[in-house]
Amino acid sequence: MRLLFFGTADISKFFLENIARRHSIEAVITMCDKPACRGGKIRCPSVKTYAEEHSIKCIQVDKFSDEIVEKIKKFNADAGVIVSFGKIIPEKVFSLPKCGCFNIHFSLLPKYRGASPVQQALIDGQKITGVTSFYIEKGLDSGNIILQRNVEISDEDTSKTLFDKLNLTGVKIMNDTLDLLEIGKSESRMQEGTATFCSVLKKEDGRIDWNKSAKDIRNLFRGLFLWPGIFCVINDGKLSGKTLKIIDCHAVDEQSKMPVGSIVSVKKGLGFTVKCGEGCLLITKVQPESKSQMAACDFLNGSGLSAGSLLR
Repeated sequence: MRLLFFGTADISKFFLENIARRHSIEAVITMCDKPACRGGKIRCPSVKTYAEEHSIKCIQVDKFSDEIVEKIKKFNADAGVIVSFGKIIPEKVFSLPKCGCFNIHFSLLPKYRGASPVQQALIDGQKITGVTSFYIEKGLDSGNIILQRNVEISDEDTSKTLFDKLNLTGVKIMNDTLDLLEIGKSESRMQEGTATFCSVLKKEDGRIDWNKSAKDIRNLFRGLFLWPGIFCVINDGKLSGKTLKIIDCHAVDEQSKMPVGSIVSVKKGLGFTVKCGEGCLLITKVQPESKSQMAACDFLNGSGLSAGSLLR
């Protein structure tokens, strides 16, 4: 099939590489180059690099102007495939391919429509998520479902490991959807059930609320593992006012009458526990502000903090 591929996030390249083995990629449509998070150096999407290395036409989009729409129209594509494009695609574009455009979304729609379905499923402590291929329409992730498959979430999964699982399932869903389109049997069904939504993540989403249960904070850690991570602010000692990023932690059933956010106990060679709204969080690895990652015990030894010190 003659395909258009829409993608911008790093995971998009994995799908593009796979699809290019079986189909003709007429063009890659991606977002414009942007400054990287650190240093401000301009970084181009990895799908653009792939397209240039494999002599595939690449169109970078800030907005879908009439000129860009005309360029896309000339490819006369059979279908469009969207994987983490990062921008709403208007009807004047998604209606161009003969078989329309379909998106690969990392949730069991209509659950978790929006920008962060993988992270939100972990934050909410879900045990099952999945991948959905669906036709693009005007609404946000609201189009008819073509294929859908479940993926189990283990207690130890973070956003990194869950993305790895979903990528593999997503490629299978994408290829199976293209096979159906190719033989003209791509029947679809309307989404059923109550839609839920998730938003674009912000750095401040990682701020720990110690009033929540240790289990909920651990789930927040799992969901925000890749970015932005979870953090708190040191309230006492010589590092008062500095942020502390939590690199690894676990919920433990330790009871204490101390105020929430208090360091309850020090586990020699392992880390320290912090009082939560329910239970305690065992912190084993941290990154103090402007410093490298280190074992939690090493941090505690050099910070002047001890049992009873407060984190907020």
